Order: sequence, then C-alpha cells, then structure tokens
Amino acid sequence: MADPSDDAKHIEKLYEFGERLNESKDKSQNVGDYQGIIDAAKSSIKAKQLAAQLIPRFFKFFPDLWDPAVECLVDLLEEEDLGVRVQAIRGLPLFCKDTPEYIPKIVYLLVQLLAAEDFVERDAVHKALMSLLRQDVKASLSALFGRIANVDEPSADDLIREKILNYIKDKVFPLKSELLKPQEEMERHITDLIKKSLEDVTGAEFRMFMDFLKSLTIFGDKAPPERMKELVGLIEAQADLDAQFTVSDTDHIDRLISCLFMATPFFVRGAPSSKFFNYLNKEVLPVFDKLPEERKLDLLKALAEISPYTMPQDSRQTLPSIVQLLKKYMPRRKTGEEMNFSYVECLSYAFHHLAHKAPNATNSLCGYKIVTGQPSDRLGEDFSEHYKDFTERLTAVEELTRATMKKLTQGMAEHNKAMSAAKTDEEKNTIKIQKQNTTSGLRTCNNILAMTKPLHSKTPSFIGDKSINLSWKEAVKTSVPTTKTVAGGKRPTSAVNGSGNTASKKGRGAGGMQNQLVNRAFEGLSQGGRGGGRGRGRGWGGRGRGRNYW
Repeated sequence: MADPSDDAKHIEKLYEFGERLNESKDKSQNVGDYQGIIDAAKSSIKAKQLAAQLIPRFFKFFPDLWDPAVECLVDLLEEEDLGVRVQAIRGLPLFCKDTPEYIPKIVYLLVQLLAAEDFVERDAVHKALMSLLRQDVKASLSALFGRIANVDEPSADDLIREKILNYIKDKVFPLKSELLKPQEEMERHITDLIKKSLEDVTGAEFRMFMDFLKSLTIFGDKAPPERMKELVGLIEAQADLDAQFTVSDTDHIDRLISCLFMATPFFVRGAPSSKFFNYLNKEVLPVFDKLPEERKLDLLKALAEISPYTMPQDSRQTLPSIVQLLKKYMPRRKTGEEMNFSYVECLSYAFHHLAHKAPNATNSLCGYKIVTGQPSDRLGEDFSEHYKDFTERLTAVEELTRATMKKLTQGMAEHNKAMSAAKTDEEKNTIKIQKQNTTSGLRTCNNILAMTKPLHSKTPSFIGDKSINLSWKEAVKTSVPTTKTVAGGKRPTSAVNGSGNTASKKGRGAGGMQNQLVNRAFEGLSQGGRGGGRGRGRGWGGRGRGRNYW
C-alpha cells in the first residue's frame, strides 16, 4: 500500500508540472515537466488519474514524447482501478485533436475495450469513439470499418467484430444526418466502406448494411436507376449468381431466396433483374423438382414478386420453364391428381406478367394465336394440341378451385360456430388461426380463378398490372370471406403454419376425403414470403469465418 505522504507528494508534483506548462508561453521548452507527468503515472492511483488528464492536454507540444505518452495511457487502460481506466479512456480521443494521424491507432485501442463488462467503462468507450467521429468522421469511420474487415485472427476478433457492428448500428447509423457531412461525399465514403465489409458477412449483418444504405440520401426516393443498380449489384454478389447451383446446398438456396426478396424493391425502382432471372432460368428452374420441399414455395413466391419487373427478352427466355412447371402443377381433367394451390397461384402470376412482356412467345407454348407481326409469332405452325392441353388443364384447375372454395367457405361457417362456443383463450386462439388460414386459402382460390379466366381465349389478355394482390402480401384485415370475395382483395397480415390452412375436417359427412386433399393441397400456403418463411432465416454461412449467415 502506498504511503499517504508519498501519494500527496506525487499529486503536488503533478500540479506543479501542470501549472508550469499552463503558464509557459513556449511549452515545447518544458520537456522535463511533461516527462515528469509521464513518470508520475507509474505511482499512486490518484496520481495516475491526474496524469491521465494532463498527458493528453499537453500532448501536441512534445512530438518527441508522443509514443511514450500514448504508451503510458495504454498501460493505464490495464489498471485494476476502474477510475483510472475510465480517465485513460476519456483521454485517448484528445490525442487526436491536433494529431489526426493517431486516429487509426486510438480507434484500434478503443474497439478492443468495447467488450468491457463494466457499464461505466463501456459507456466511456462509446463516448470516446463518438468524440473521435465528431473530430474526424472520415478517418474514424475508415478505422472502425477497417477493424470489421480484419480477419487476421478470426477466432480472437469475432467478439470484437460483433461489438463494433453493434456500435455502428446503435450509435453511428442513427446519427448519420449529423455525422455524415458533407453529406454526399461522406455518404459515398461510408458506402464504399460497407462494400468492402460485405466480402464476409452474415445474413443479419448484410441486411443491416442494406437497410442503412437504403436510408442514405444518395439512394433515396430521388436517386436515379443507376444507384438502384449499384445496390442490386451488392445483392447479386451475396446471392453467388456466378456459382454453379447445387440442389443440396441449402445455404445457397436460402441466400438466393432471401436476396430475391431483398432485391425486389430495387427492381420496382428501375434496377435490372436480368442477372437474377437468367440464373433462375438456367440453374434453378430446371431442377425445381429436386429442391427441398420446404424451400420450393418460398422460391416460387420470390419468383412471382419479381416477375412484373422483367425485360421482354428475359420474359421470352424464361416463359418455357414457367409453362412447363405450371403444367406440372395443373392437373388434367378426371385424373384424380392433387393440386398445390399455392404453387399454381405463384406460377400463374409469373406466367401472366412474363407473357404480358412477350405475348407471342405463348403461341408455341400454349397454342395461342397472338399477332404481333413478328416472325416469332409462328402463326404458320400448328400448336392446336398445346392449346387443347393447356385449356383442359385450366378447366380442371377451375373445377378443383371452386370445389375447394365451397369446402373452405363451409369451414369458415363452422369456425364461426366453434368460436361462439369456445370457452378458453387457447380454444379461441386455435380457431382464430384456423379462420386466418381459411381466409388465406380463399384468397388464393380467388386469385387463381381471376388469372385462369382470361386464358381460355385464343388471344388472351395477359395481366400486367397490379389488379391481382398476391395472397401472402400484407393487407388490411377483412370480415368473414365468402365465395364472392373479389380477386385481389385484402387479407389478414398474419402468416401461420399452413397445416391448419383449410376448413375443419369434422361435421361434413362424405366430404372427408376431399377435406384431406384440401389440407394437403394448401399445406404450407402461408409459409415463407417476405415476413418470415421457413425457407429463410437458417444458415447462409459467413464465408471465411464459419458464422451462420441468417
């Protein structure tokens, strides 16, 4: 234990050094006083706290002692006494006020302390980093992001990396309008830093960065399509669209589906979707049957959502694959085949929007007689068998859909009765879920009928607008639906596991077998989609670090 008299002498001496330095007109001549402060930092706790204040204050006047001064404060960061550590942390940003070349080193020191267990110490670190950002935002951001990308010691750095990302997300991003000045220059700078960091990220990290980029003015509502193309390029890189597709690689499938949904808002704003569509057409759709069952619906939903934003050439190239899949899931008349209503809704929607962009491509695929005056009309060839086959399937789909709607509507009436009789909250919640699933099923059926109806004509009008509201899209809740529900009407926002997405099996006599078919046909109807499907949220491994992606 230090002698109190020695402690008092050290404190008194430090005050003398500080007073002489304050009064000196040419402080650079007081090297001995500044060295004395550095030396005193090796004595008592109170002396260390005072030295931690004085060393940064006069730092700029003694270039020859810069390194020893910084090393002295670094030593104080490792002291057992919390007060000493906190004072040293507060002093670190002051080194950089007049010597910005120290910013990378000081940022490096501070980020190592982001994992501090003590709240007071951690708060001091947060404030010190913010002080540096306010002093020189460009250099400080570069240093912060440089630590994210540093993978020299991944096992040791992962915790620090996570803390840095949390700091950026919680402390830096919310203050972007205050910190990123001049705005356009600094927004471009942080965009470039984020791009470098995307070489090795998890799914959650990628989404966080993309959400932030979308919030920047340079990518705002007035941004040109070129900026949207830039963001889609980042998503394309994450989706690995240059890699050969392997159906057993569920991580890649999850990443692809997530990226499709993530890119859709940028397609809406003018970014090209060609690279995604070409990849789907060449790599994924040909092996669709081999995909894991739990991924198929999510993929089709993503395909449906991006289909309005294709170029005519992409539409023409992709239509054969869509028609082939559509026929696979549209049963022939009187064959007793089951139908996956969700698949048919997705594929019908994609078919309409692609055909709207390249209508005469359907002549050879479906036997239509659409005239555009181009050689690709192929009007001199006989595709009547295609037309017969396609329209028979349309009729079979419509018959199955109407029969299913009848069952679902009956089921809704039973759910309403059951709700009136329910006594416990658990019973009511179960019935509520059943009603929501039934409503969702009815919306899917209505959409299918609205899309099959115009396709019976030899020269159909393909739907290329927003008149069909996909059944899983968020919308306003409705009252109890009936068979007269308008196609494209609103639906509840809830999305639940589709095993209950049909009417009740009880109380319908001979309809039991058909009810089971309905159950299987609608199984998974509400799975996936933008809000949390089973096909995403698991995996998407971080390359190089072994982190789970999503």
